[in-house]
Amino acid sequence: MVAAPLIEAGPSAGLVGARLDRLPATRTIWTRVLLLSLGGFFEFYDLFFTGYVAPGLVRSGILTPTTPGLFGTSGIASFVAALFAGLFVGTALFGFVADRFGRRTIFTMSMLWYTAATIVMAFQTDAFGLNLWRFIAGIGIGVELVTVDTYIAELVPKHIRGRAFAYNQVIQFLAVPTVAFLAWQLVPIAPLGLDGWRWVVLIGSVGALFVLWIRRNVPESPRWLASHGRLEEAERVLSALEARVAAESGAALPPVIDPQIAPSRGRFAEIWQGPYRTRTLMLIVFNIFQTVGFYGFSNWVPTLLIAQGIAVTTSLQYTFIIAIAAPLGPLLGAAFADRLERKWMLVLAAFCIAVFGLAFAQMTAVMALIGFGVLVTLSNNIMSFTFHTYQTELYPTRIRALAVGFVYSFSRLSVVFSAFVIAFVLDRFGVDGVFSLIAGSMVLVMLSIGIFGPRTSHRALEEISR
Repeated sequence: MVAAPLIEAGPSAGLVGARLDRLPATRTIWTRVLLLSLGGFFEFYDLFFTGYVAPGLVRSGILTPTTPGLFGTSGIASFVAALFAGLFVGTALFGFVADRFGRRTIFTMSMLWYTAATIVMAFQTDAFGLNLWRFIAGIGIGVELVTVDTYIAELVPKHIRGRAFAYNQVIQFLAVPTVAFLAWQLVPIAPLGLDGWRWVVLIGSVGALFVLWIRRNVPESPRWLASHGRLEEAERVLSALEARVAAESGAALPPVIDPQIAPSRGRFAEIWQGPYRTRTLMLIVFNIFQTVGFYGFSNWVPTLLIAQGIAVTTSLQYTFIIAIAAPLGPLLGAAFADRLERKWMLVLAAFCIAVFGLAFAQMTAVMALIGFGVLVTLSNNIMSFTFHTYQTELYPTRIRALAVGFVYSFSRLSVVFSAFVIAFVLDRFGVDGVFSLIAGSMVLVMLSIGIFGPRTSHRALEEISR
């Protein structure tokens, strides 16, 4: 069977979205989600190795666990801050490039950018060089984070958008136990005379080998093409997709009504107008505080365990066990990702992070530490896939990458400063102080989303953004 005939004059920008949203979830749809997620796996590997190689950086004498002053540049906090300063630049200043040049092109270029910078970083021998190249890599990772989210939101039908992001993050978060395991095995040793942490960093660079293969198998976003007036190209991409999906489903595709949305170019000023202004302010507050919980745990868990009296090698072992739970959060969330309203999923996840984090701080027994560490990880990662879906739904295609990059950049900026704050709090108030800070941040997350967040589940992107 084939798709219903198209309007003779070709698709409008609105018709492209309507045609995508009526597609059943067949193998072709899920294959494209898988391919983009594989690219995201290496992005997450690079993003999350920070905490796992930190003990190795201390062991090799390049960094120190804490610093005498709040903003010292020789400690782990400076390494974390360098990455997130780069992420801030990538998301805030260059988030627009995927709106300007296309999702597919920027997906490729940003991945090659951060891979090259990370390889150079792996051979640095002092804190300045290490942090400089971590900053440069962070710019590419920041652009990639925005591009992958935008790409997936625009390619999948509305009825599976939540599950698509959940499965996307299952694959991406598989990078966390992978890097945790490699760090556990390699950081305490120096194979072939090269510090173990350098091997952990270099192994992630093999992602560059996959980028051209992924690019060949994932087309440009038809929504992006249509929004830029490239309707003939959008028609070719969309018709090919419809033909494959119809053949796989064995039935004619449902009829579609053209919403008649004209192509238009976006402007930064739009995010401060109409309904977008409230959404922008809400997401800025959300992103500032959600990272205190997310990265306050994931970037610091080996160091937090060491602060509770656990040896370096043992802390890396425990961290690996906790990290195994990373992909399970989105996997569990996939069961209800498109059943529950996303804003309330975010509120519930933030509540669980606060409660389980405070409990983690009180534990001394090994099984209890690991158990509550797993619960914090599950809650964090359910929140992660949910908000990655949520913030891409709140803006129109013409400014989606620009707007998401802008609001998301506040989370990157937040980690730059919170890294130093957490190091300071850990030094002065211990693990209890760190998790009290995290709990307070989660309360602000719950209030911002619960009070001001619109509902988005089972609604077309074009409907949400009107």
